[in-house]
Amino acid sequence: MAKVEIYTWMTCPFCIRAKRLLDSKGVDYLEHIIDGDEEARDAMVARGSDGKRSVPQIFINDEHVGGCDSLHALDASQKLDELLAVSA
Repeated sequence: MAKVEIYTWMTCPFCIRAKRLLDSKGVDYLEHIIDGDEEARDAMVARGSDGKRSVPQIFINDEHVGGCDSLHALDASQKLDELLAVSA
């Protein structure tokens, strides 16, 4: 199974939606809750490929896949399951 990490804020509806999709697929993920933590947010941005400071930001096998919309687009195109099946 893939290594999945997600940076979130506790009350962010997009974060909740992204986690719900991962949960529905039975994915174990490491959640980084960064509410109000600018250092953690800067670290998230540094890891990403697009400089976005918005949450959620999702990484699969250390590859930045983007936010909630990107995750759902991968699922709609049936590419998410492939990414999740590949181990790091």
